[in-house]
Amino acid sequence: MGKVKIVTDSTADMTVEELKMYDIEMIPLSISVNGEVFLDKLGLESAQFLDMMRSSKELPKSSQPSAGTFLDVYNRLAADGSEIISIHMTGGMSGTVRSAESAASMTDAKVTVIDSKFISKALSFQVIEAAKMASEGKSAAEIAERVAVIQNQTGLIIVIDTLENLVKGGRIGKASAFIGSLLNIKPIAILEGGVLNPVAKARSQSQIVKNLINRFLADTKGKIVKGVGIAHANGYGLSEKVRDAVKEVSGIENIKIEGTTAVISTHAGEGAMALMYYWD
Repeated sequence: MGKVKIVTDSTADMTVEELKMYDIEMIPLSISVNGEVFLDKLGLESAQFLDMMRSSKELPKSSQPSAGTFLDVYNRLAADGSEIISIHMTGGMSGTVRSAESAASMTDAKVTVIDSKFISKALSFQVIEAAKMASEGKSAAEIAERVAVIQNQTGLIIVIDTLENLVKGGRIGKASAFIGSLLNIKPIAILEGGVLNPVAKARSQSQIVKNLINRFLADTKGKIVKGVGIAHANGYGLSEKVRDAVKEVSGIENIKIEGTTAVISTHAGEGAMALMYYWD
């Protein structure tokens, strides 16, 4: 049986060490801010990007990797006869998975492209499990089947701290943002079916924590929690409170808090944080 290799994109919110440990190939998206173009995760530190985004009059623009970039990677990885599973951020937010599918149709390599329906650590749950199974010699079909199960047993809840990015992106007017800021309204949404769906609003961090914990408990009641992760865009303080609350109600100790990528920061805005978890 030939080897299976795993490919993902930079929105998976995985460290360089994790990518090396699990032998995962990461293809970066690109981000344009103040007239400069950077490779996501590779060409720009998180804090530096947030500074640039804060001072930019226009919302930074993200771009998916080209089909040609995917094609080059697929051909290189398959040169030894390996199969490839390519798992990417939700197609509901980016054309990345479409670029991957286009490249898969052009290569002679055997490539299975999967729309994870998620981003950030929720995407990495699928990617890491796939990589572990590949290292154990599992087939591409077995891996794809397990990834589909994880996808249906994952929760992602995001808290938006500022409405500024929604204004810059033309999604709400300045008056609405002003009123929202005045009332200290923090929208809470879940990523479901590959798209964000608003579910609540909160006016304090204690309300946010309570809302997230209630949803976490409802999703995981009677189930085995396999992994929990938190990602943020300069929202570490709230992330810590959420992590401590999850530990208290679940007993789970190994909960990583990580700064998210420039691409996700652009969509979510500064101060945003997300709680992600999956179960069996």
